[in-house]
Amino acid sequence: MDSGPYYFVKDLPLHELIAHEFINTFVKKGACYALTYNTNIDEDNTVALLPNGKLILSLDKDTYEETGLQGRPSQYSGRKTMKFIVSIDLMDLSSKLDSKKYKRISWAFKEKKPLKFDFLLAWHQTGAEGSTMMSYFSNYRIQERQPKIALSTVTDLPCPVLRSGELRGEPEAACSAQELFEWLGAVFSNAELNNEPDNFISTYCCPQPSTVVARAYLCTITGFILPEKIRLLLEQLCRYFDEPKLAPWVTLSVQGFADSPVSWRENEHGFRKGGEHLYNFVVFSNRDYWLQLAVGANDDCPP
Repeated sequence: MDSGPYYFVKDLPLHELIAHEFINTFVKKGACYALTYNTNIDEDNTVALLPNGKLILSLDKDTYEETGLQGRPSQYSGRKTMKFIVSIDLMDLSSKLDSKKYKRISWAFKEKKPLKFDFLLAWHQTGAEGSTMMSYFSNYRIQERQPKIALSTVTDLPCPVLRSGELRGEPEAACSAQELFEWLGAVFSNAELNNEPDNFISTYCCPQPSTVVARAYLCTITGFILPEKIRLLLEQLCRYFDEPKLAPWVTLSVQGFADSPVSWRENEHGFRKGGEHLYNFVVFSNRDYWLQLAVGANDDCPP
């Protein structure tokens, strides 16, 4: 299945994302996404454009003061505020191009404090030509990219026994959703699951009750992947059980970018130790499913 494309733009001025033509071409006519690339949320200025038209900026104290924009202190700054969050509604802004607010923001990004970033960009509109974004940013260094797909087979895999109606598990009968979540993390990390006494890297072992699966398939897709593509992947996984299968369940795990300024919706995201924010679908052969959501310490709970 086609899970791309997305685009990488080098040294893109931030004012390009508030331009009237950009908003009319991409933001208003589909779902447009953008995220700064190779920026650290706890050290650098970072930017994200959400599909609802909100432009979210996470700025250090000096940059925030130089732009003169209105924002709020980051809730993860600690005692001394060093980061500020600015939210700009592009939909509202585009309807008031003659307003003082638009002129002030445009002046801040173009003249007072010009900011440039490497951006990942993606746009979803049914029936739209994929080359639209390439041609729009043709004056900049832009590359079309496809997500990287890696397939692997894991043999003789210790696997937890699950029952779709037992989220908390059942002694000697089924493992809990939390135990499955930890097991998936170990599998994705290629950790040993048998807790051998001479293994000094991992003491983890598969939760009980468990069974040994002769063969399991792991497909990893890495890139700037849109929710619309993830939904298609999930639909494909659900169709896996259209015909009888030996597998009792399948999973789809989605990892967010560790240095994104937002996690769910417009909730502020912080890195802390690992920058985790992810969710996981477990689809059972009877078409029941579990949805697990997780974040690190510097995040609000998911909705």
